Amino acid sequence: MRTTKTIRFAFVLALALLVAGPTGLVAQEMRGSDPEHTLPMTWDRWLDHDEISERLQLMADTWPDFLELQSVGESHGGREMWLMTINNPATGGELDKAGMFIEANVHGNEIQGAEVVLYTIWYLMENYGRIEDVTRLVDERVFYLVPSVNPDGRDYFLDEHGSGARTGHVPVDSDGDGQFDEDGPNDLNGNGVIEQIRKYVPGEGNMRVSHDDPRIMERVAPGEVGDWVMLGSEGIDDDGDGRVNEDPVGGYDPNRNYGSDWQPNYIQGGSMNYPFELPEARSINDFMMDRANIAGFQSFHNTGGMILRPPGMAWYGDYPRSDIRVYDEIGEMGERMLPYYDYFIIWQGLYTVHGGSIDWANDGLGIISYSNELWNGGQYFNSPLLQAQQQDPAQPISGFQKSRFFFDDFLEFGDQYVEWAPFDHPIYGDVEMGGWKKLSGRVNPRFMSMELFHRNMAFTLYHADQMPLMSIGETTVESLGDDLYRVRVDLTNSRIIPTIIEKAQQTNIVRPDILSVAGAEVVAAGWVPDKHRPGPTDIIDQAEMNRIQIRSGHPGRTTKTIEYLVRGSGTMTIEYSALKGGTVSTDVTLR
Repeated sequence: MRTTKTIRFAFVLALALLVAGPTGLVAQEMRGSDPEHTLPMTWDRWLDHDEISERLQLMADTWPDFLELQSVGESHGGREMWLMTINNPATGGELDKAGMFIEANVHGNEIQGAEVVLYTIWYLMENYGRIEDVTRLVDERVFYLVPSVNPDGRDYFLDEHGSGARTGHVPVDSDGDGQFDEDGPNDLNGNGVIEQIRKYVPGEGNMRVSHDDPRIMERVAPGEVGDWVMLGSEGIDDDGDGRVNEDPVGGYDPNRNYGSDWQPNYIQGGSMNYPFELPEARSINDFMMDRANIAGFQSFHNTGGMILRPPGMAWYGDYPRSDIRVYDEIGEMGERMLPYYDYFIIWQGLYTVHGGSIDWANDGLGIISYSNELWNGGQYFNSPLLQAQQQDPAQPISGFQKSRFFFDDFLEFGDQYVEWAPFDHPIYGDVEMGGWKKLSGRVNPRFMSMELFHRNMAFTLYHADQMPLMSIGETTVESLGDDLYRVRVDLTNSRIIPTIIEKAQQTNIVRPDILSVAGAEVVAAGWVPDKHRPGPTDIIDQAEMNRIQIRSGHPGRTTKTIEYLVRGSGTMTIEYSALKGGTVSTDVTLR
């Protein structure tokens, strides 16, 4: 016999289905101000490569008019490197629009960037047609998004114990013994965590247990002795060479293998043997070389709370002043959009990087490029009051270690730390092992994900909106008799990034913009210094006047007026083609 509660539930369910109609969805006006999502997704967990693949395919199937999913190559481990293209074909082909390239998870343990990329795809599609600026961006731009450049490292980090997952999985003989990847960390106690090892050696050590918190180990002052020594990460001597954990999986840096200022291993550790040796870096570069329309590049990394721009090395000097103005305006806007992030040049704010991806994007491909470090431990306590308390020794959150334990104890309920516990180690004997789990420190707590995802996405969308956007404005036609006409056309780049950045002009790595005329014979052409004041036109001296090459491109936030002297009749078509600023055209009637 059904209870009253069951009957009431059945009645409410039937009423809901009746209101919903045949689609099973309640009408929007019944739901208040927040519209229903086309594809509800949760953002409170970390996804492995298979789960990322499933989400990408689901989104591609849900929005087939805008999304195209493809593989740009395979990782060393045979995992597909998925790339999602977002383009509205109704507003033009992808190569006729400026492209924004967004990559993440170059380092295997820097996982949250992949979720930022997935969130970006989802957000743009969910809000196309709902939010005016989102709709305009999708119509005007094309987006290329790679959630995980290093799917091997990502899965190793998430599905295994995670230690040493920064690298990819191309085998490297890190210890020079002729074997590859044979001596990495070992999870000796089987708890899924690679812990730290400490050993009690009364009066013979250099470490002591902190008076503030017995979990914290402190180095003793010079001249003092401690009762403990630290013996490194959990593991054993797998290859019998007397060392522990010295040859883990991989052993290189995936972000040191690009072509700009690449240096050998003895100068830049982890760079491999030559630029683009790694299959992942080579696949990304091959794709970008085929997409000369890419004008913006964003790489997501994960620690430090920074917005970084190239160059990565001090000896390089700096970029031309006009390029720096572009970088500074976008980067400083990012500081406003991303609390607790600082805008830096890589070598000044972080460290020297040779052969990094964003250096290559700028220097080798002529693209304004940033790298965001997505998490900063200070974000645990992101308020002026709490930041001040971190500097006060009397406070329970003073200093990095105490504040980290405080956050874990009271906001994560102790989930991220493994307490010190005795262990009989096969090499070291009686020791204690303990330490932080793999998802702590460099990876934000999951309950703080949504803000991190959305703010960083918003910064990349702002960057995308500042890519060059060419348009044709006012045109005038003046008859001079005998089928001869003076035609003036306004050409505008309404965004801050020029169609060809100055560094690319100096190195000739971007094709010149092309200004072409069809339907009339161009007798002469020149630039008008000021169309509102009379004066001479700056004559263009090129052999083929119907197809003018503009090697300097079109500056940002600038309107320039071209003046033609043409002979003909009927319709004259003027087209401006910028690889990184789009193709626009207009028709002029000669009569």
